Amino acid sequence: MDSIAIVSAIIGIVIAFLVLGKYFQKRKSEVESIIAQPETLKTCSKPQQSHSNNTLKKSHAKSHSHTADHKDANKRHHPLDLNTLKGHGDIVTGLCFLPNAQSLATACADGVVRVFKLDDASSKSFKFLRINLPAGGHPTAVAVADEASSVAVACHALFGSSLYTYGEEKPKADADSKQAKLPLPQIKWELHKVHDKRAILTLVGTKATYGTADGSTVIVSCSEGTDIVLFHGKSGKIVGNVDTNQLKNNMATISPNGRFIAAAAFTADVKVWEIVYSKDGAVKEVSRIMELKGHKSAVTWLCFSPNSEQVITASKDGTVRVWNINVRYHLSEDPKTLKVFSIPLKDANGTTLHYDRLCLSPDGKILATAHGSMMQWLCAETGKVLDTAEKAHDGDITDMAWSPSLIPLGDKQVVVLATSSVDKKVKLWAAPSLDGS
Repeated sequence: MDSIAIVSAIIGIVIAFLVLGKYFQKRKSEVESIIAQPETLKTCSKPQQSHSNNTLKKSHAKSHSHTADHKDANKRHHPLDLNTLKGHGDIVTGLCFLPNAQSLATACADGVVRVFKLDDASSKSFKFLRINLPAGGHPTAVAVADEASSVAVACHALFGSSLYTYGEEKPKADADSKQAKLPLPQIKWELHKVHDKRAILTLVGTKATYGTADGSTVIVSCSEGTDIVLFHGKSGKIVGNVDTNQLKNNMATISPNGRFIAAAAFTADVKVWEIVYSKDGAVKEVSRIMELKGHKSAVTWLCFSPNSEQVITASKDGTVRVWNINVRYHLSEDPKTLKVFSIPLKDANGTTLHYDRLCLSPDGKILATAHGSMMQWLCAETGKVLDTAEKAHDGDITDMAWSPSLIPLGDKQVVVLATSSVDKKVKLWAAPSLDGS
């Protein structure tokens, strides 16, 4: 037993010496390395710096190249893309042209309405009038109110939706300068809880000229529920309301002459109402007169023709229909389907897609459509695709409108289509030629 203990002790001592030897050898090499490091740094610092600079130069050159490529890509825009209105701080939720056509109002989620002066659609920059909305409201739509410079804005907050109408007062002359100063827009009227707590989906204003109408502007507000409310543009007075009774509205609009209201809702049928005016020009009543039946799935959007006699509808069934509503409905004459076009959009699986929005040009010849961030221009007569912008915006298109009359473009006069998007931009587009060239 003693001999085993002695052998074990000797082996332990040997292992200890080996471990300690390796430890001190390692420490020595570390000390030598630390002592030699200054020389190493002196001889290697310049090559390392040079290599670092070369890397940085290469990296910078690469970055610059990407920037140049990006700029070149921006220059290669769609041929119909005329200009971009910048300066919005958030999603642009809606837009509308004012009656003079050379003013475009936009509603933005940053709480500001901007009225751009489109003196020339090719300008590098555009002047705009800034209207700051009351705090806490989220602007969802904007529409023509009454006078050429008046706009109605729909805002949504926790307590419900509100309507504000802004108009410019007449310029007042300064006693010192003897020059008229442009005043800030003033609130003409405001209404709250317009649709209880429901949000406003669409807001459309038009000058009522049908029958005995007195030419006043009528505003139609469509909620996300089933109610639609009519307002007198100048006073803000509620002059009518209807219920679609279709579970949920998609949108509603009014005909250009102020005679009809049409609503797209949860079902495949479109309901149409007529606004009846009294002898003094005021709205007397709103009555339902017809339904447009023919689609096999929900109608996503619709618009009227410039003469207010036709309605164009887009549906999830993959078709666009053109209807004649200028019928003797009081004699039980039904509206007629004039045309049916297949929507020329398909996803990766070959399934036909639908249009989110429709907008007919002032001459009634070109139908502008949108699906997501893509736009198509169709011939309203044949349904032929005149042009396509696969990525018109960097996000979904939220609204679109044609200018009611020509706008200067350099030395020319053109009809302009304006589109807004979640990408915080508003774009101006030219109309394609009808032969698709």
